[in-house]
Amino acid sequence: MLKPSFGLALLLTTLVALGPISTDLYLPALPALAQFFATDVARVQLTLSVFLAGFAVAQLFYGPLSDRYGRRPVMLAGLAIYLAASLACMAAPSIDTLIAARFFQALGACAGPVLGRAIVRDVYGPLQAARVLAYISGAMAIAPMLGPVLGGWLTVWFGWRANFAALSLFSALQIAATFIMLGESNAHRDPAATQPRRIAGNFAMLLSSPLYLGFLLCFSASYAALFSFISGSSFVLIGLYGLSPQWYGASFGFVVTGYITGTMVSGRLTMKLGAKRLVFAGALLGMAAGSVMALLALAQVHGVWAILVPMFLCTLATGLVMPNAIAGALAPYARMAGAASALMGFVQMSVAATVGIIVGHSYDGTALPMALAIALCGWGVLVSYFALVRRAASA
Repeated sequence: MLKPSFGLALLLTTLVALGPISTDLYLPALPALAQFFATDVARVQLTLSVFLAGFAVAQLFYGPLSDRYGRRPVMLAGLAIYLAASLACMAAPSIDTLIAARFFQALGACAGPVLGRAIVRDVYGPLQAARVLAYISGAMAIAPMLGPVLGGWLTVWFGWRANFAALSLFSALQIAATFIMLGESNAHRDPAATQPRRIAGNFAMLLSSPLYLGFLLCFSASYAALFSFISGSSFVLIGLYGLSPQWYGASFGFVVTGYITGTMVSGRLTMKLGAKRLVFAGALLGMAAGSVMALLALAQVHGVWAILVPMFLCTLATGLVMPNAIAGALAPYARMAGAASALMGFVQMSVAATVGIIVGHSYDGTALPMALAIALCGWGVLVSYFALVRRAASA
């Protein structure tokens, strides 16, 4: 069986990062895509929202498949799909082709996060999983922090297609590393895990648990706040405030350092304070910071700082919420960690895709739609905590 090691943690970090890097790397190119294909903001943002939709749906299959056949073969299949789709994105002749290729790219990309989280649960157990996930999340955040910076320079130097060339190379290296380094971690394979009745029953049992549902909603709303920024920030910071793609990448990197800070704090304090307390702390901070951003936008206070400073605190809150919510949700489910992780990913991406579409279609040349979405998602985390997590813990 697979044993804990630094090499394993490093590989899992890159695999879990596959989803975020697939969106963050080409964010600086979104305005260039609109210009190149002579289309509008909402249509270009479909390349983000469609990616999340495909990411969400495929997770429902990867989890049960890995519970039955093992994590390793399913991971390799997903990475192969991702590489083929990334090459198709690079060669896309139209915005419609790019949107379709992004959907298939998502079908492969979601293998990394879903199975990576399940492997952490397999290898490290329920008590250590929150700490390990926090450190992996912090290290993983280096990729999306550097991604927009690299993507900005690639766009300036070589054009938007260079971003997808970089993703193709990244996935090819991951396939090689996974084939060589990743052994099988699933010691409880379930031959019936892919039966429709079993899948539906497992999902129904998970959703009937107030504690799982509470962590699920906290996790999803926290990520939706982050995705609101991912979806709208390039048009606000580049289109509205005139930042260059390079400076946009640097600004995005500043925001991501908030997430890294949150995950590092989480990794240090999880064993001492517990997952529930850290989720609560993150919920309070995210609600407060998102509300400040929305109030500044409503008051028509303009300036990059009015976006970046509150968003830094929002991502710090996300770093507290997400790894602890994942660990808290998966802890009781050793025999169906894949299904539990898949359902979390499906809801996470479905909520984020919906929020991204709303932000794109409501963009009015101001920061207000994005700021309001971030604030409402922050409130969603706090309400979910009080309504479900805290109540279930008390019961």
